[in-house]
Amino acid sequence: MLFTRNKSRRGRGAAIVAFTASTALFLGGCGGGGGSEAGAEGGSGAEGEQTITFIPKQLNNPYTDVVLGGGETGASEAGFSASEVVGPLDASASSQVSFINAETQAGTNVIVIAANDPDAVGPALQEARDAGAKIVAFDSDTNPDFRDLFVSQVNAKDVGLIQLELISEQIGGAGDIAILSATANATNQNEWIKFMEEELASNPDYADINLVAKVYGDDDDTKSFQEAQGLLQAYPDLKGIISPTTVGIAATARYLSTSEYKGEVALTGLGLPNEMRPFVEDETVSEFALWDPAQLGYVAAFAGKALADGDITGEVGDTFEAGEMGERTVEEGGLVIVGPPTIFNADNIDEYDF
Repeated sequence: MLFTRNKSRRGRGAAIVAFTASTALFLGGCGGGGGSEAGAEGGSGAEGEQTITFIPKQLNNPYTDVVLGGGETGASEAGFSASEVVGPLDASASSQVSFINAETQAGTNVIVIAANDPDAVGPALQEARDAGAKIVAFDSDTNPDFRDLFVSQVNAKDVGLIQLELISEQIGGAGDIAILSATANATNQNEWIKFMEEELASNPDYADINLVAKVYGDDDDTKSFQEAQGLLQAYPDLKGIISPTTVGIAATARYLSTSEYKGEVALTGLGLPNEMRPFVEDETVSEFALWDPAQLGYVAAFAGKALADGDITGEVGDTFEAGEMGERTVEEGGLVIVGPPTIFNADNIDEYDF
């Protein structure tokens, strides 16, 4: 199933983040909010109305918009009475804490969060759990001690290795490469990079590939563009760049497309087809990967409902129905996998709209 959604979300912008949850965005015309009577009871199970709030790493991020679009659909189909999005405009380690605290005070039944830092959000999430909320991490995990489930796009190792495979193919299996990631504390990117580094060190197929630098664009377009430019200035012999972040790969592609390095330096990573299409068409980028981000939010909403209803507890082997995505099983560590990544190139990119 492929979810598509207009990237323009009602009410999104600086007004969402006046550093108070009262500015929260209501999704999909859902009535009520986290402060409803039912939500104030916290974790009320199947009794009364239930509320869900999504806290992404940051707002006004195209990838996040797609994820939240799927979350909106899932929350409605799962039967939540109201859903909200709250969150920071920057992806700093502690920027999500005040939003978590506000949801705890509001009595929100389910909090779905993509953590900017796995530990910085921990104490606030524990307070929310103590108050009765169910915590679902998605996209970027928290410390497992502070959540009930983690809904992951795909197996983390597979995400790391597919990007390494792509860059190896594009540079002929030899040469210097660099990684342009999101934030230095981002759980998901760091795990993918860890698997890349381990594979580079242990797999003889990559013996002639040398990782010379890791830089961080903080999921900011301007900074990512500047970091890409800086990499090429610092490493003139660079053969390829991996950017495991949709903001970073798009910014890097934009830089390469008008530079002397176009066609000379390969670029791959994780990107949105709609953003990357021009760079595939002009041959700045040949292949990159991603999953359907909307499915991530969709499954996370159903996972939260199953927890709130008491149908699952997050134990290994628990199963729940995730609407059109079908039955999902909780794996070791409270992990729920959504699906495999897709490789996008000139042959298939026009088949996708997100």
